[in-house]
Amino acid sequence: MNKDDKIYIAGHRGMVGAAILKKLTHEGYHNTLFRTSDELDLRDQKSVNEFFVEEKPKVVIMAAAKVGGILANDTYPYDFLHDNLIIQDNIIHSSHKSDVSKLVFLGSSCIYPKFAPQPLREDSLLTGELEPTNQWYAIAKIVGIKLCDALRKQHGRNYFSLMPTNLYGPGDNFDLNTSHVLPAMIRKFHDAKVNNNQSVTLWGSGTPKREFLFVEDVADAVLFSLENEMDKNLYNIGTGKDITIAELASLIQSITGHTGEIIWDTSKPDGTPRKLMDTTRMENEGWTYTTDLEDGIKQTYNWFINNRNKIREVQF
Repeated sequence: MNKDDKIYIAGHRGMVGAAILKKLTHEGYHNTLFRTSDELDLRDQKSVNEFFVEEKPKVVIMAAAKVGGILANDTYPYDFLHDNLIIQDNIIHSSHKSDVSKLVFLGSSCIYPKFAPQPLREDSLLTGELEPTNQWYAIAKIVGIKLCDALRKQHGRNYFSLMPTNLYGPGDNFDLNTSHVLPAMIRKFHDAKVNNNQSVTLWGSGTPKREFLFVEDVADAVLFSLENEMDKNLYNIGTGKDITIAELASLIQSITGHTGEIIWDTSKPDGTPRKLMDTTRMENEGWTYTTDLEDGIKQTYNWFINNRNKIREVQF
């Protein structure tokens, strides 16, 4: 990697893509390339092909995706499967045709089977059934991983996949109908606090355990993978530590200053019982996370408070 290499970041306005762009810029990579969805519809194969032919990026970071929590995935299964499949295929295939030298494909820990042994290892992929509530997104991401792997095997491409655990941070989606659990909790507890500390109702039992990674840490992992030789096709990115949803709720309640009651709606699904990542493979390469959960949530909440007039809300 040279500082003047042309690097295309697909999805630069999303939480992850924005953090990656910020990190690369800070580290002196000045030839970054990006387009808004209005400028380039990644679902349009012809437009994507023409973009790659014209711009000829050397490196591609695949951070573009249709994302959302349990409710969004369960409500819009076709959109999550169809759109992500098309976006991935267009970018990965155009990268191959345009002789892109290095491609980083970003996915999610939901690719692993619902009842895979914990912590989740990379070799658990495709060894069991997926969690039904987010299987649509997971299947699309698995296809993306396999596309990159197939290009490695058949054409010797230096294309590989990073699978982050649950991400959060500045620029997150705080829409209560489509967001993931952590930003949704921040929104719920804050809104309840400013409304006389009303009670907060949360989905499920609170017993499932989840791992969370600050978005700036995954941006650091992406930069690390660009600046180093990555010998494997798939790497987990996480902290190696998890927390129950009930413990997460208590932590966020404390950080936001909410003092009302927490009500657990056990008629709603819990999702996968546990999703802890085995990060040994990435640690062996030389990368580890640096932001602990409490500090990361505080930074995210401060960003939320300071950006209430422009928080990202995603409707499908």
